[in-house]
Amino acid sequence: MVNSIKITDYITEDLIDLDLKSKNREGILMELSELLEKSPNITGEESDIYKALVDREKLGSTGIGKGVAIPHAKTESAKELTVAFGVSKSGIDFNSLDEEEVHLFFVFASPNKDSQIYLKVLARISRLIREEEFRENLFECKTPKEVIDCIKEKEEN
Repeated sequence: MVNSIKITDYITEDLIDLDLKSKNREGILMELSELLEKSPNITGEESDIYKALVDREKLGSTGIGKGVAIPHAKTESAKELTVAFGVSKSGIDFNSLDEEEVHLFFVFASPNKDSQIYLKVLARISRLIREEEFRENLFECKTPKEVIDCIKEKEEN
């Protein structure tokens, strides 16, 4: 099956932070929303993305287990789907399903109308991060370029 949706089509090096500083869920969501806001695809008020991510978390934690969370939101502040990535070296209590601390964060925002792409990217990320080796490789990346290369390599296999 060929899946034409690629995470690497929606993420750029400036949307990657390999050293998130926050020690709690709210702080991490703020850092990740600020990361997304660096994209020209994100418009609107300064805290729109943060509020949308917090509202989504209220529905249930996006900490999916195995040290990974996928905070995401639909918002009119996103002109098109935008993905960012962050690493917390120390780990964050994110109310994950398996109660493990989260180290890897894929965060994305999409316009309300783009449900298909949004769901495909969510599914794609979920599939890729099932593999322990891929998660370890992401955690070990030293530069944003390495992160993109790591994801690209995985998507091409």
